[in-house]
Amino acid sequence: MNGAIEKNLNEKGVLTLKLNRPEVLNAMNADLIMGLLECMNDAKSNKKVRSIIITGSGRGFCSGADLVDGGWPKTKGLSSGEATFTNMENAFNPLVKAITQSNKPVITAINGIAAGGGVGLALCGDIVIASTSAKFKLVFGPNLGIISDVGASWFVPNLIGRARANGMGLLGDDLSAKLAKEWGLIWDCVPDDELMGKANKIAERIADGPIEGLKAIVKAHDKALSGTLSEQLDYEKETQRVRTDSKEFKEGVSAFIEKRKPNFRGLDQ
Repeated sequence: MNGAIEKNLNEKGVLTLKLNRPEVLNAMNADLIMGLLECMNDAKSNKKVRSIIITGSGRGFCSGADLVDGGWPKTKGLSSGEATFTNMENAFNPLVKAITQSNKPVITAINGIAAGGGVGLALCGDIVIASTSAKFKLVFGPNLGIISDVGASWFVPNLIGRARANGMGLLGDDLSAKLAKEWGLIWDCVPDDELMGKANKIAERIADGPIEGLKAIVKAHDKALSGTLSEQLDYEKETQRVRTDSKEFKEGVSAFIEKRKPNFRGLDQ
């Protein structure tokens, strides 16, 4: 594992992944992207991991792509556009998919500025919480004349609507964590010194739960964004056929009948 990512797995099954380039506000270079992707892929098959927290070290969460020293392999003859396409296809986009399609619930804890691609990375979480000092800033258009990426062009309009997404994207102004919560961009906003405590509390609560079922909820919500009610009813029907045959469901029902707290840990799904 390279030094761009710090990882820690606690006794509750919570894996914390910390972006560790504080000197550049955790700007995404090749080491950081590939290191985080490796951690996400490893967590998928690690039965000890039941939930994941992604956060940043230092004063910021992630300032976007490192435009000064990205550390990507140089391929002779490729234009800037072709190189960008290749890096997105081989690294950035697989990372977004690895986080959003993870079989373990993911909490992103935004500890400072999230700018550019850092906004997309922040919004990959199933639950997103931020410190009161955190800010969200789409700098692609006003500063660089490019579109939002790392999933931000999908997350932002789907979460807060076209009008607000256009305002963020065309003007590039800071969006405070407080307003981000009011708009529905994130789940919660907490005092800076409470951020990691809150993130760990959420992650441990989720780790005690039926994690396959919880991820099925996220998948159903994402599917609803692109379908009709009729299609969603069919999806609910098919998903419930699978979920009500699961060991998680059977444990939940048994616990209800026996008037005890369900124990979802250790179930062989």
